[in-house]
Amino acid sequence: MTAATATIEPVDHAAFAANFPMQPFSLRHQLAGNPLFTLPKVVDLVRHLPADSIEYNSGDASIGQDASKTKFIDLDPEEVVRSIETAGAWMVLKRVEQHPAYRAVIEDCLNALARAHGHADLEAAGFEDLRGFMFVSSPNATTPFHVDAEDNIFVHIHGEKFFTICDNRDGSVVTDDAIEHSLTKHRNVSYSADFETKSKCYALNPGDGVFVPYLWPHWVRTGSQYSISMAVTWKTKAVMRKNDVFVVNSLLRRIGFPQAAPGRNPALDTVKLALFRSVKAVVDPLRKSLAMRALIRKLVLGRNANYYMKPKQAA
Repeated sequence: MTAATATIEPVDHAAFAANFPMQPFSLRHQLAGNPLFTLPKVVDLVRHLPADSIEYNSGDASIGQDASKTKFIDLDPEEVVRSIETAGAWMVLKRVEQHPAYRAVIEDCLNALARAHGHADLEAAGFEDLRGFMFVSSPNATTPFHVDAEDNIFVHIHGEKFFTICDNRDGSVVTDDAIEHSLTKHRNVSYSADFETKSKCYALNPGDGVFVPYLWPHWVRTGSQYSISMAVTWKTKAVMRKNDVFVVNSLLRRIGFPQAAPGRNPALDTVKLALFRSVKAVVDPLRKSLAMRALIRKLVLGRNANYYMKPKQAA
């Protein structure tokens, strides 16, 4: 198998055709035997990535974990991966597309998905801002209830994982204000056992996967073995627009001007976007250094934006 062979295929093609990208669906893939997703290769990837692309803490967390009370792991990233069977850890390697081999896998996955939906390729499908997030977790670890700011094909590669997705289309589970906080401050959102009636749990073994729609809240736990998975994500222009409005709203809220959720006032959203993207075009070229990226996150997202970095890295 070459590094770029993924082959994403929906389990139920009719359901996929009818519901994508508005509802979750199960899928199959061929990444479980790929050597890129073995622990030695993950250690190599850790060495390749910048420090602000690596986050890890204890896997001993509640579903509705208070982010300020997260337990940490006193190991360096390579040690976490090498001892993942016993470390009691949860780790995410962000933006793995920065490594060419993983970029090829991500593009292969999304080209397969685009073709399954009748498009020539991922560009024709409108898939932009392609990213990969690799999760390496110890047995019996929990990823707390949260929302993500992109559409997500979650492919499971090693061990067993239980992935619970909650339907929030009516806004009764996570409010617009909570989504804004999750996208700009910390991903975790409040959880109640009452949400179980609106949730579905997908039991994932190697070769299984699930599609998670934009802003659908979810939580995850691992089984009795260590786990390796990857979230293959993308954004459409509509999603990028909505995310940028959330960021602007958060900035205005910090100075005492709470705003209506994206889409409630389209004309005002357009003004916000024009101003924000003008500033962003100037700032983005400055993001080449680790220190500058940390400073920009702090200025835009608030003083706790670098919560996951070691103090010397986030200074």
